[in-house]
Amino acid sequence: MRIGELAAAVGVTTRTVRHYHHLGLLPEPERLANGYRHYTLRHAVVLARIRRLTELGLGLAEVRDVLVDDAGKDLVEVLTELDEDLARQEAELRERRARLRGLLEHGELPAEGPVSAELASLLSGMADPSDSPMAAKDRDILTLLDTAAPAEARERMFTALRGALGSPDVLARAQEAYALLDQLADAEPGDPRVAEAARALAACLPPELRSGAPVDHDNAVLRAVYADMAPAQAEVVRRVLRNLTEGRS
Repeated sequence: MRIGELAAAVGVTTRTVRHYHHLGLLPEPERLANGYRHYTLRHAVVLARIRRLTELGLGLAEVRDVLVDDAGKDLVEVLTELDEDLARQEAELRERRARLRGLLEHGELPAEGPVSAELASLLSGMADPSDSPMAAKDRDILTLLDTAAPAEARERMFTALRGALGSPDVLARAQEAYALLDQLADAEPGDPRVAEAARALAACLPPELRSGAPVDHDNAVLRAVYADMAPAQAEVVRRVLRNLTEGRS
């Protein structure tokens, strides 16, 4: 057989055959006197095997390992691992589809885009971001934490905030805190209004968020948060975080 006939017989392209030659998966055939490659039944059998293995999902490096062992005694192990990997992928796809259904069933997506169902529920009860630049910034930070925070910490934080936002008093205090923070947009850390804004912001936070663990104010996320705020606003957040972790109000 010539290369075109081999490719057609197995259902691949001649380019694929040449690629397998280049990778060493398919042995190079002898050349006839006229210079054409002459493929035998053995080449067709090997090529068909490569096709079956790749269709099962094996990568070419894994196919090479299988082909090295002519007896095929490692094939069961390789296919078992592949089956387990496909099962994990199926589970991940089911989870992703469930999250998508949750977003679609929620109705109108938040302006922040696709977020977890827990955060979408939380954002729906928060202040309108168009009313306050700091309210909009707060939503952006929560959206970042929705992706970046460890699952356990994220769940604890969102549960506590959702419970607090169920109170009209908390919503009113949040509006007041946002207004005070907005007024500090051009202020420095030593501004006397910083202390008042810190007290107002701390009064909005549920006690469940208090922790004895110290906050690393120099970590990358907090540095980015502080850099995105005016100096006085960043100082307010620093004071509130210190008070929360030290158990003070």
